[in-house]
Amino acid sequence: MLKLYLVRHGETIWNSEFKTQGCKNIQLSHRGISQGRLLAEKFKTSNEDFKKIFSSDLDRCYSTAKSIDKALGVGIEIDESFREMSFGDWEGLTIDEIKKTYINEYTKWRNEPFAASIPRGEGLQKVQNRCLNALENIFQSYHEGAVIIVSHSVAIKTIILGLMGLDLKHFYKFSIGNASMSKIEFRDYGPVITNVNDICHLHYS
Repeated sequence: MLKLYLVRHGETIWNSEFKTQGCKNIQLSHRGISQGRLLAEKFKTSNEDFKKIFSSDLDRCYSTAKSIDKALGVGIEIDESFREMSFGDWEGLTIDEIKKTYINEYTKWRNEPFAASIPRGEGLQKVQNRCLNALENIFQSYHEGAVIIVSHSVAIKTIILGLMGLDLKHFYKFSIGNASMSKIEFRDYGPVITNVNDICHLHYS
């Protein structure tokens, strides 16, 4: 049986400032670096047969992946398909700043995210398609053991919804926090979520 661990990167400087990141290459904060180490400890003691770590190409994910791989030593493969959704003109802005200039688009994003059109940004469906296509390539190579994907909140949510056969309209019905871990097992009868947004390993806070 294959087990899939979906890990969101640690906290970044912009996360702490409540700025929209999207595809901007923002670095981890000191707290985010510590979170990566705690994730590594969690995986090291998990008793799983880890095969590989896959990471978004953005530094916040790759840095988190490197912390995990320091403990596991299975190697990291970069795949830009797992990068965050592009938020276009919203990147670098806080929610309040977005509301001031893009209230109509923001209202649509909050109420019907699957149908929202962010100026010069990406749509949820496109994000989900590229993530699930990349997953299919992984499934062709790995059938047993466990793989880790270090990615972003929007990307991870679309993956979970896609694997569970749930519509993107359910996007806001669960959260994916910094340095969280979600686990999906691929059993004989299909994928089963056994953990979502697990942050128990962040015991320092």
